[in-house]
Amino acid sequence: MRKVREIQFYKTYFLGFYASQDETTQEKIDYVFDIIRYEKHVPRKFFKLLTNTEGIYEVRIRAVNGSIRVLSFFDDGNLVVLTNGFYKKTRKTPAREIRRAKKIKQEYFIEKHSM
Repeated sequence: MRKVREIQFYKTYFLGFYASQDETTQEKIDYVFDIIRYEKHVPRKFFKLLTNTEGIYEVRIRAVNGSIRVLSFFDDGNLVVLTNGFYKKTRKTPAREIRRAKKIKQEYFIEKHSM
């Protein structure tokens, strides 16, 4: 099977969250990441654009402990850059997590263009 998208872990923002999860939860996260990597049309239940966020997407994972969200953005069309992960405890995605993702996105592009 051929990859449609690449996933990049920018710095350690997401990896710290991932490492703190148990093995079963990590497997669920990996499963959803593989859907994003290999499926041409990813169902919205796994990956969706958040409105009014300047291109921030939400990776959605249902785990035993609750709903996990990983915020991300696109670079060069098929590269998904992961920013931050968290457990979603309310109906709306927390504004502070969206602000954090936007800040990381800005940092990423500043760093990329300064090379």
